[in-house]
Amino acid sequence: MNKLQLQGIGMTSQRTRSRLVQRLKEQGINDQQVLDIMGNTPRHIFIDEALSHRAYEDTALPIGFNQTISQPYIVARMTEILLADGPLERVLEVGTGSGYQTAILASLFKQVVSLERISSFQPKAKERFQALELSNIELHHADGYEGWDAKAPFDAILVTAAPASVPPKLVSQLSETGVMVLPVGEGEEQSLTRVTRNEFGHTSDVIAPVHFVPLQQGVV
Repeated sequence: MNKLQLQGIGMTSQRTRSRLVQRLKEQGINDQQVLDIMGNTPRHIFIDEALSHRAYEDTALPIGFNQTISQPYIVARMTEILLADGPLERVLEVGTGSGYQTAILASLFKQVVSLERISSFQPKAKERFQALELSNIELHHADGYEGWDAKAPFDAILVTAAPASVPPKLVSQLSETGVMVLPVGEGEEQSLTRVTRNEFGHTSDVIAPVHFVPLQQGVV
């Protein structure tokens, strides 16, 4: 992947990215660091070339295997929620997919551990991370419901697909003051939820209604 491909032209240019950032601001994204990273990350390299002209629309797009790359607003909002109480070091991502959300996290966290149950996604994701010179990402082909005990506890966990309820194993892998952001629910009844660990267990706060693909168990 050469420099021109990363920079983009026309509908994938930096100017188009800047317009996306402006829309995110208008939608209420306030964290300037998140906005800067969103503006500097070439979303078009994370999707099929045939859809690259739509890369900077604020919409989810298909990436194969009945999965999607999340809407930029949702990526920014979930990331902003994770960072609401200040910078964090280690994050677990459940659902690498195309790697777009992973790349955003890698620009903001010291270490990203990312799990993906569909092995076919991983080679392309690795290529994209190398092109962006992101060396702080650890990828695993694994069941997201189980998290990743080997690197727990995590300061933050971000889940990019919706379980019917909050997976207890993931809560147990949060640090004592860790925060997890995930969609919870089935079908059309899903809510973006923030789970915060504390000395008494954890609390859950509903942020907004959302629509994500379901979080599935097992690996393929």
